Order: sequence, then C-alpha cells, then structure tokens
Amino acid sequence: MKAVVLLVSLCGLVHGLYRVDPLVSIKGGLIRGLLSSEGYAQFLGVPYAVVDKNNPFGASIPHPGFDSVFEAYESNVCPQVNNNVAVGTLDCLTLNIYVPSVATTKNLLPVMVWIHGGQFSKGSADNSGSSPKFLVRNDVIVVGINYRLGAYGFMCLDHPDVPGNQGLKDQVLALRWINENIEAFGGNPKEITIFGESAGGMSVNLHLLSSYEKLFQRAIIQSGPAYTHIWAGEHQNELPIKLAEELDFNTSDVSEALEYLATIDAHTLIKAANDLNKGFSFQGNNILTVPCIETEFEGVDHFITEHPRNIVSPKLKNTPVIIGYNDNEAAPAAELSTDDYYKTFDFGDHLSLEFNFGDDAEEANDVVKHFYIGGEPISEDVKLDIADFAADFHFGYPSQRVVDQLLQNGATNVYRYVFSYSGGRNIMKLALNLTSTGAAHADELGYLFDYEYFGEVTPEDQIVIDRMTAIWTNFAKFGNPTPETSELLPVKWDPVTKTNQPYLDINQDLSLGARPYHERMAFWDLFYKLYGKYQV
Repeated sequence: MKAVVLLVSLCGLVHGLYRVDPLVSIKGGLIRGLLSSEGYAQFLGVPYAVVDKNNPFGASIPHPGFDSVFEAYESNVCPQVNNNVAVGTLDCLTLNIYVPSVATTKNLLPVMVWIHGGQFSKGSADNSGSSPKFLVRNDVIVVGINYRLGAYGFMCLDHPDVPGNQGLKDQVLALRWINENIEAFGGNPKEITIFGESAGGMSVNLHLLSSYEKLFQRAIIQSGPAYTHIWAGEHQNELPIKLAEELDFNTSDVSEALEYLATIDAHTLIKAANDLNKGFSFQGNNILTVPCIETEFEGVDHFITEHPRNIVSPKLKNTPVIIGYNDNEAAPAAELSTDDYYKTFDFGDHLSLEFNFGDDAEEANDVVKHFYIGGEPISEDVKLDIADFAADFHFGYPSQRVVDQLLQNGATNVYRYVFSYSGGRNIMKLALNLTSTGAAHADELGYLFDYEYFGEVTPEDQIVIDRMTAIWTNFAKFGNPTPETSELLPVKWDPVTKTNQPYLDINQDLSLGARPYHERMAFWDLFYKLYGKYQV
C-alpha cells in the first residue's frame, strides 16, 4: 500500500475541537507525531540510524524500522558537554521533521534539511528549543539532523574501524533516509536543500565535495566555508590511548584502547574527552575531534580523502548555492578578551593554521600585521582591527576561495551575502551581552528560527524575519532567492560569475554591493600569490 500522510490538523465532531495527531506510514513502519500550536505537524526524534555498540566511534548502520507505531514526541541530543555537564545519549541518530498542513502526497513540498553548528562538539537539531515555524509557514518541510559529535563523531585515526568523519557519515545516512521516506510526509525528494551554520555550514560545503552520491539539489553555507582553518583536523592516533589513560586504563595499543573505550558510559567518556581537549585547544576551538582528511582503507566508505581545495567534484556542476557570513563574525573574541589576551596576541598563531612559512615567518607575519594595524602596538586599542583580521582570515577570504572553487567546478547560480543587521534577535550578541555594531557569528539564526527565550517580535525584527525566510525558502523552491521583486524583496539578487561578484547585504533594508570588503580581499589575493607556496 502506497505510503500516505494522514495530516488532520483540526477535525471532527465539534467544529474543530477534536484533534487527531498526525500518523505517517513509511517503509519502516508507522510514525505518530504531534500537532503544534502553530498548526503544523512535528515528528520529533525519528531514528534514521543506530550506533554500533561494539564500536561507537565507527560507522553507524541504517535503522531497521518499527514493529509497532513509533511515537515521535520528543527530540534528543547526542553526547556532549554543556556548562561542564555531560548530557545526551548514543541513541541520538534521529530527525526532527516539521510539516505544513498543506503537504500531502499529491501536493509535495520542497524540503529544507538543517545541519546544526557547534564546533562539531555540541548542539542539536533544535538548539535552545528553537522552532522552524518562520520557515514552515512558507510551505516548506524542514528536517533537522542529529549526528554524533566530539570523540564519537569525529575521532580520526589511521585505523579502518575509526577512519574519521563519522558524524558526517551519519548525515549521509540521514539524507538517504530523507530521500527514501520524505514523500510519505508530503515532501518532494527531488527538491531537497541542505543548509547549515558554522560547523553545519562547513558540513554542507563538505557534502558538496564528498565522495558520496548526491542526495540534495541545492545548498546554503552560512558562516562555514570548507577552507576555514579553525576546523582543519589531523589524524590523532594518540587520542584513544590518552582517553583510556584519562579513564585509568593504560595501553599503547590503539585497538585495545578503542575496545576499552567502547565499554565506557557515554557521559563519562565525553566528559573525559572534553577535559582532555582543553589541553590541546587553540583559542577555545575543538581541534582534536573535527572533520579530517581520511586515510583510505580497502572496503571502508570514505567521506573525503584529500584537502577540500584539491577536490574536483562533479556534484558541483549546475548546483545552486547560497554562501555568506556575518559582518562582525569575530565580535565575541574582540569584546570579551582582556588586555592580557592582546598582550600575547600573535598574528602568526592564526596564520600557522594555514601556512608553514619556515624562515619567512617573521616577514609574512609582519605583512599581515602592518596591513591591519599599521605601526600600532597590539593592544585593546586595536581590537576592532584584529577582529577584522580574524573575520577575514577565518570566514571572509575562505568564503571567497570557496566561491572561486564552485565556479571553477561548474556550479551555477552561486549567490553571496553578508548579514549585517543588529536587532533584538541577534542570538550571539544577546547571549554574550555584546554591544558592538553589526552581526556576530550565528546572529542570523534568530531571524530564521524562533527561540524559547526571545520575547515579542518588534516590527523592525519582523521585517528581517520575513525577508530572510522568504529568501531562503524561495531558494529551496526555485533555486533563485529573488525570482521576482516585491515590496518585501525590492531588489533582484543576481548570482556571481567569474568576472562579476555581486552580493546581498541583509540589513534593515536589502542592498546590493560588489565583492564584500573588496580592499581587504584584494590584500589576501596578493598575500596568497606571494606566500601561497607555503600552504600546509
């Protein structure tokens, strides 16, 4: 019997006072969801895969299905440390699916698949109680993915059982599940857009380059270009041995350490990994367990086996992409760092993530230093200039390089943006009590998703919500964020070409510019021409 969607928002006996919760039949069985107060159906915690209990650091396997009705009432999170407390479960490879009432198997809607951020070590499909209602009301289905994080998702070894990128491979299984089953929810498997922010944006970028089959038609990369140096992982063959030692088990054999770690409670292990990672972190970033270039092993599926900049991917051809970042990405570091931080700040610490200058290190570092702060001493007085450097080096110029790669590999309709609006829903600035101008890292999320701790929406914020969600969902529907101009979207956003690079500035008003921060980007063009031979 063909799978059908039974989405009955209000029905029956007493003029809509009797509610029937939605029930969906898929190949793996029946799933019952909930009807939200906003009138759309939500299916929370739907499993798409299971973790191998004998090797929780290795490949997961597709979920076998249900013998009875699965009650999709509650979301979950993968093991992680929040506020120094371990939370989550390994039974976390699940989806949150949000379906407008107009979706049926005869009226298939575009699907937007959300990949959350969090440095690959924290976060979930519904971070901080977020709701995709602003997107869903534009008649798209939204699906959020939970995937393994930290040591469970991104331990990267020269070992066939744990080659790396397990969390990204979880995402692949999620996308396959969506392709196979989303039609039962009223979603069109031929109109899937993947989108993500920060680590989620990088995940999206890497899916465009991976060796797996193409499981989507469009992509949106928010503040997460694959060339971002913060998330460049290396093989950490000593990690399981050090983790085992942290948990009072001494061995010099990687396989023996992995076998022991598989027996450890997930909360205990993830807390130990978090504590161990602090000793290796660069400026607070998780560098032990992030995406990596995998060693190839016969009979093992791989996600990426070479650096993103060297990959020629046929999946890029004719794929529409939106890519952008926020205008003040590094605001948290600039505002929250003390004068002691600036006294020890060294441009070379950042540059060494991308370059090995050897004897030319001092010269190269001085070139960058003089461009950004001239002859001024490094202090809190130049913190805004240093914030510009950090934003350019980790987000701006890597985004430029990704755009160039997309065009070189045949991607069509590549759209660039900068989000610069500062309002009452700038989530990072609100959480950290920042007062700087513009938009910090992740600030755009408050205008795509609703969060439990936001109050009433101001008229100024509402227009930004309406514009952002219209642009994102237009792209999911048409591959074009502004198919026609209107009072809401008064500008026509054109894609970039090799000779013309327009971008959309998303602020209180929408405006068009030519190549974001072109003078600073021109500096990096020249810098890479002079020192590109030293790239790691």
